[in-house]
Amino acid sequence: MGRAEERQARQRGARRAARGRPAGGGKPKRTGIRRFFTLKKILGTFFGVCLLGLGAFVVLYLVIDIPAGNAAAKRQSNVYKYSDGSILARDGKVNREIVDLEKVPKDVQRTFVAAENKSFYKDTGVDFKGTARGLINTVSGKGKQGGSTITQQYVKNYYLTQDQTVTRKLKELVISLKVDREKSKDDILAGYINTSYYGRGAYGIQAAAQAYYGVDASGLEVQQGAYLAALLQAPSQYDWAAATPTGKKLAKERWNYVLDNMVEKNWLDSGKRAGLKFPVPDAPKPAPGMEGQTGYLVQAADAVLEKQLVDQGLAESESEAEAQVEAGGYTITLNIDKKKQQLLEKAVDKKLNKQLDPDKRKADARVQAGAASVDPKTGKVLAMYGGEDYVKHFTNNATRRDYQPASTFKPLILAAALENGAKTQSGQPITANTIYDGTSKRPVKGSDVGFAPPNEDDKSYGPVTVQKAMNKSINSVFAQMGVDVGMDEVLETAGKLGMDVEDLPAVPAQTLGTMGASPLEMAGVYATLDNHGKKVTPRIVASVEHKDRTIDLPDAIGEEVVERGTADSLTSVLTGVVDDGTGRAVRSPVQDVAGKTGTSDDNKSAWFVGYTPKLVTSVGLFGEGATGTAEQSKQVSMKGAGGLPRVDGGSFPAQIWAAYTFDAMGSPSEFDLDTSMGAAIAPPPEPTTQAPKEPTEEPSETEDPTTKPPTDDPTTEKPTQTPTTESPTEDPTTEPPTDDTESPDPTDSIEIPENPNGRPGRD
Repeated sequence: MGRAEERQARQRGARRAARGRPAGGGKPKRTGIRRFFTLKKILGTFFGVCLLGLGAFVVLYLVIDIPAGNAAAKRQSNVYKYSDGSILARDGKVNREIVDLEKVPKDVQRTFVAAENKSFYKDTGVDFKGTARGLINTVSGKGKQGGSTITQQYVKNYYLTQDQTVTRKLKELVISLKVDREKSKDDILAGYINTSYYGRGAYGIQAAAQAYYGVDASGLEVQQGAYLAALLQAPSQYDWAAATPTGKKLAKERWNYVLDNMVEKNWLDSGKRAGLKFPVPDAPKPAPGMEGQTGYLVQAADAVLEKQLVDQGLAESESEAEAQVEAGGYTITLNIDKKKQQLLEKAVDKKLNKQLDPDKRKADARVQAGAASVDPKTGKVLAMYGGEDYVKHFTNNATRRDYQPASTFKPLILAAALENGAKTQSGQPITANTIYDGTSKRPVKGSDVGFAPPNEDDKSYGPVTVQKAMNKSINSVFAQMGVDVGMDEVLETAGKLGMDVEDLPAVPAQTLGTMGASPLEMAGVYATLDNHGKKVTPRIVASVEHKDRTIDLPDAIGEEVVERGTADSLTSVLTGVVDDGTGRAVRSPVQDVAGKTGTSDDNKSAWFVGYTPKLVTSVGLFGEGATGTAEQSKQVSMKGAGGLPRVDGGSFPAQIWAAYTFDAMGSPSEFDLDTSMGAAIAPPPEPTTQAPKEPTEEPSETEDPTTKPPTDDPTTEKPTQTPTTESPTEDPTTEPPTDDTESPDPTDSIEIPENPNGRPGRD
């Protein structure tokens, strides 16, 4: 071999070595992970798994038969108990009437197909992709399925349970395939619309048609059918009578989606579609047995249970949670104290209902009352007043959030100031003694958004301490304070204390309580103050028992959300509102009381939220159009109700609070406060014929006035009245208490001018 041939041989050997082959030829040795994974092995494993899965599915298909329907056979009642174990109510009768499909108009039938499963008439009964997603979510604990066909939903409703298990989902898949082969599409659709839950206790389309439109299923129009079909996604959220503005918006969007799909499928003429208007359903008619306050308590307990079922992954959706509760089998013990519940009902009847005469005064028919009473140490809801009668007024006034809390929001502004160490425009720390300009319609300084709210009756106070501003509920002071603190910080503090302020614009108008809030929500906020800053989330349900599942309930008492000094300072300041302010109707010589009144613009709501060391109670009155009138479901003024020119927070709400609290609280108690700030003001002397003059000096444009504080500067003097065992006897509706520094009669009918930047609270 010549040198050239030897060189070529060496080069070929080097190339073989680089490729991992031996110089003598043959296959290269595999090293590392390549020894275990080859294309052939991967493909072999994949096809092996597929064959095993297919084989397992074939076995399941052969083994699993279509079971007998169980939807009606296993329905049970729910039992509701007071905190002492006595029975509050039994509920759970199934409201269903099966109807043949031919009795349902064809276009109404198609609304359900358009809403849930456009390919229903052509598919095999199963959405494999959606089912696979559901299996993965179940295994991973996410809980949501989604993507089910009408056939699968019918099988789940009629043949199976609502359990979230892999076994149940596999059974659903197999049974759905068999049902689709053995039953006609019409039979499946009929089963689906007759077994689905529509809210308002209605199972099946016949019960739903009656519950929402007062007609038989045969009398439904296509736009009504589209609404019922839309309901199936979220019955409670989309029920027009109880829906929030967001819920109504979503319901309409879903309704439009259904009709647009019908046009797409050529089931509805586009011209007819364009002329259809949203069919607002009738007001709900609760089932018998829920009269008085019982229905409100049961409704509130059900809402808690349904939320927990979803949160714990025991229900895939709100709709399924409602269906599970309606199916029954639960024993629900409430925190409601039977005796305190009776005392609250008695107080509302005595101090409000018996003072109203709708036949004599039209305004009296517009007044709705709601109240909630909470133990600040445990968070238990001890009593609740939802309205005159659940059968007559479906909406729970204790939990509704569509009315303004007005000036009951003002303490939260001061809480934000103390929590953040805020200062005035001139750099003065904000405390109870800080002096502000109480001039009515004074433009706020330091805000990009112009705002100049009037005070109640447009009264100007001149220089006042924050304490007096709280006592007299001076709008101009708290509007400026909100800007000084920063509205973002104000809303953040409000959220920490328990108010739902998500998505609210951080503008000065919010200082007047122009958002929505419920009596239960405000009771929780003030309970957090009473509990020295530890978060209190009111809980109406104590425990839930069911033979097939365990229901956990969240803690009512949370972590400290504001410092104790902040919370205790607010409590001290709010005792001044009772001793020397708009809450004087609840003043007691033997019991420490803190609280705040609130009356919204045009007298559409009136509040008193007050507390003792043992009990926090929020009372709200709401102006609602009388049933059967054109104003029904609208917010209206309560002016003239009960013979008063104006129903303010110091009248009926305060009277109800006092009549209930002083009977329900037990022995007198004192606040244990860690603060050197606040009221501690002795009750004012008896009224005289000569009132002292208000301060006349105006604050400068550049700084807060500090050289001449007002004459009612807080002191450390304690009340001097001789203790008695009698409850307060003041009756603001007949003779409002006055003092020598009081503003004009709070029942004067002068109106606050409209403000383009918000709707101001009155007191």
